[in-house]
Amino acid sequence: MNAAPFHIAGERVMLDPAGVLYWPAAKLLAVADLHLEKGSAAARRGALVPPWDSRLTLDRLVQRVAFWRPEIVVALGDSFHDRDAAARLPAAEADRLRRIAATARLVWVLGNHDPVPPEGLPGEHGDSFRLGPLAFRHESKGPPGSRRMLAAPGPERAEICGHHHPKARVATRAGTISRPCFVADAGRMIMPAFGAYTGGLDVMHPAIASLFPRGGRAFLLGAERLFSFALAEIRAATV
Repeated sequence: MNAAPFHIAGERVMLDPAGVLYWPAAKLLAVADLHLEKGSAAARRGALVPPWDSRLTLDRLVQRVAFWRPEIVVALGDSFHDRDAAARLPAAEADRLRRIAATARLVWVLGNHDPVPPEGLPGEHGDSFRLGPLAFRHESKGPPGSRRMLAAPGPERAEICGHHHPKARVATRAGTISRPCFVADAGRMIMPAFGAYTGGLDVMHPAIASLFPRGGRAFLLGAERLFSFALAEIRAATV
């Protein structure tokens, strides 16, 4: 896979076509919205879905951790589909998370689906995590409040977040395609959802578009590379 460099708050990060972000200077890998055990949650409601989403999601995550070899792994919230999902996680998959935590500092940022730390699993937890000029949180920051930070204080110049599961539709010669994407400008990046059973919200939806009033870029995930489009191009293609 060919990762694409992007500069945010003066820092060079690498956008991986698998849907993770790697920050070389900090040896940090970020991943958003794993939604582990979404399949078992659906089964509880009577939905007939294969129960393998956690295995598939962690297969991919373990591959990217092995490739980038980070010293810090930050999961940007909604890592578990509900409060009880960590308890439903198969033992083999829980062991894979423990192996990641044995080689890297594992940070669980809490999300709206998982507002409490995963019981029985290693790692730190908090509402957000800040390192240097970058803040990592589940949802883009709203009004100032008393959010708990895990790292040393300092000026925050940009944020990396998840929550919205961004995707984009673009017109091509072969027709319109829709793919998960990173969406970013100089001060904010929203990451694609990484979980096997996650849907997406179009980048033109007001919940996302309103966060980029001056424009930005979408980086659509491909099999081996990313495809970059200005948000204005996507807007024009969907009007």
